Amino acid sequence: MVPRVSIVTLGVDDLDRAVRFYEAMGLTRHAGITDGVAFFQMGGIILSLFPRSELAKDAGIHPDGSGFSGVALAYNTRSQAEVDAVLEQAVAAGGTIVRPAGRAFWGGRTGYFADTEGHLWEVAHNPAFPIAADGTITLPA
Repeated sequence: MVPRVSIVTLGVDDLDRAVRFYEAMGLTRHAGITDGVAFFQMGGIILSLFPRSELAKDAGIHPDGSGFSGVALAYNTRSQAEVDAVLEQAVAAGGTIVRPAGRAFWGGRTGYFADTEGHLWEVAHNPAFPIAADGTITLPA
């Protein structure tokens, strides 16, 4: 795994309210992807707002338990095979698979692991989100 964070996803109870807050803070919401999610380009990282219950559902965990903080870090890969490799690496390092890799509803491949402290990471390949040679990720035009 190359050291980088691609997307920081915050689980929110009220998506519209959260979007208004971040827009008021000076961020610009990406206009091309708005159905049930909000993306903001923040330098080489993307901030994502996603309904808390949907984020928990996507990771395959209960939204109200002690195992879910409402935040998931995301590591985007350059290939579908790399999703599996990173998940295997996480297990070898002492992490736990929360949701095995599989086809994502948005067309890519995704899986989740928890680190040794229980922090949730999504590992995903999304060909619509290009990754530059230096590891920076950008939203599609």
